[in-house]
Amino acid sequence: MSFDVPTDRRYLESHEWTTTDGDRVRVGITDFAQDELGDVVFVELPEVGEDVTKGAEFGVVESIKAVSDLVSPLSGTVVDVNEDLIDAPELVNEDPYGEGWMFEVEPSSESEFDALLSADEYRERIE
Repeated sequence: MSFDVPTDRRYLESHEWTTTDGDRVRVGITDFAQDELGDVVFVELPEVGEDVTKGAEFGVVESIKAVSDLVSPLSGTVVDVNEDLIDAPELVNEDPYGEGWMFEVEPSSESEFDALLSADEYRERIE
């Protein structure tokens, strides 16, 4: 099976993606991750103003198959969360790289973003 892996993003081996928008970095889970989870029924996200740490849990995604911790790809301060996921967690399945985004962070270090996997590197790990 082939999964969508946009080339304009960076990835974690734990299947989170990131993309930059000015000083902010948007975070979500990949097409591969949402497919492995199955139908997402609940998403727990961080609070705006909360500090997240690279490699640490920032939330939980619950599906009909499993409950999985979500890992922050960067350290920094949460500046926005996707409140639409509270009422419509299925957006993670329907549009993981668009309407299914999870939170935005102002990173405390640019070098952490540069150290994430490229699309090609991530694709090699899931194929």
